[in-house]
Amino acid sequence: RLTDQKGLDLINYCIEGICDENTQLVVIGTGDSQYENMFRHYAWKYPDRISANICYSDQLARKLYAAADAFLMPSQFEPCGLTQLISFRYGTVPIVRETGGLKDTVEPFNEYEHTGDGFSFANYNGDELLKTVNYSKFVFFEKKVDWNKMVERGMQKDYSWGHQKEKYQELYHYLIG
Repeated sequence: RLTDQKGLDLINYCIEGICDENTQLVVIGTGDSQYENMFRHYAWKYPDRISANICYSDQLARKLYAAADAFLMPSQFEPCGLTQLISFRYGTVPIVRETGGLKDTVEPFNEYEHTGDGFSFANYNGDELLKTVNYSKFVFFEKKVDWNKMVERGMQKDYSWGHQKEKYQELYHYLIG
């Protein structure tokens, strides 16, 4: 959904910094006309770097998850968030703002402890978004082993109903003593 909630104003603020000579951005979705038109404009301006697919297609979205290296979701708020979970499954590293379900499910990469499965930033700020995207690019291009380990950690996460059911049962048994 191309809406205010998804942090698209932040992307608009720094899209030219995100889409430099070594980065492409592919967008799929529909929503507010201002964001549809924004992505159409940038796709027209940078046809070799930006692709705007203003449509709903689950099939195309799944292909995009499978082909992408990273998934950008700088949401203003996100009560749960399924798309970052899908990105884990496909081996696509999420880059998110620390809010709601995004903060709960994406562990920020720590280059010193070699932990994490994505990248995140705290403040709703375009400069912070760009800094995080640029850091993710640095890791992708200069620390490929670390990047690949992040992909593996993300793909190993289990958000299936069976796994969640066990957590609820543990909590229930704990609460009833």
